[in-house]
Amino acid sequence: MQRTDQQGPSTVPKVDSTSGQDGARRELAGRVSVTLRPVASPTSLGLFGLAAATFTLSGLQLGWVPPSEGRHVALVLVGFAAVAQLIASLAAFTARDGTVATVMGVLALTWLSVGLVMLSSPPGSHSPALGLLLLFSGVAVGLTGVTALLTKLGAAVVFLTAGLRLLLTGVFHLTGSAGVKDTAGVVGLVLFLLAMYVAWASELEDATGRTVLPVGRKGKGLTAMHGSLLEQTKDLATEPGVRTRL
Repeated sequence: MQRTDQQGPSTVPKVDSTSGQDGARRELAGRVSVTLRPVASPTSLGLFGLAAATFTLSGLQLGWVPPSEGRHVALVLVGFAAVAQLIASLAAFTARDGTVATVMGVLALTWLSVGLVMLSSPPGSHSPALGLLLLFSGVAVGLTGVTALLTKLGAAVVFLTAGLRLLLTGVFHLTGSAGVKDTAGVVGLVLFLLAMYVAWASELEDATGRTVLPVGRKGKGLTAMHGSLLEQTKDLATEPGVRTRL
């Protein structure tokens, strides 16, 4: 049999159980424990990787670096930016920050793809296939930026700007427009400054245990920094990795 208890606007199904099952659940609850392991925040590493990628690529797009150096730029994207952001993504999953983990993973694989295409293409060329990937990445990163608005405004602005930067670069690869390329390069410089600021602010926050430079924390982001341990872990049983289904 099944009954439903009204809780606000939604109903939660519950299954009737015997006294023996209830006793087994209570005994199991007394044996189950969840261990939390402190880890260093990967946000600064990931954002420094993003800053390096966008600054180097902007240099190529704005003509500071000659087209013949395009393969060297590609090596920077693959060897530094992609690796730094991939490490940040994996560490963020361990730290239970799905938003940062997702956006860092998408960016890492995007820079890796951009670098590989640049390494295998003639200097100064553009690739419609890469353009399509960049359009996807721009939308994905932008949506993650909208999600980040719920917790950290500083990171959200960085991700939204990164999404715009990727979209513009994607349009350039689809059209070959020099004007779009220059615009993407300028937005890339703005992204560089934003990423450097939030990366440093996050690093100072971790080093001092308090907010030194504002990053716009709110909601769960504010609770994570200033809330009690009980406030931060009260929903732990329903988080991925603890609950039985993702």
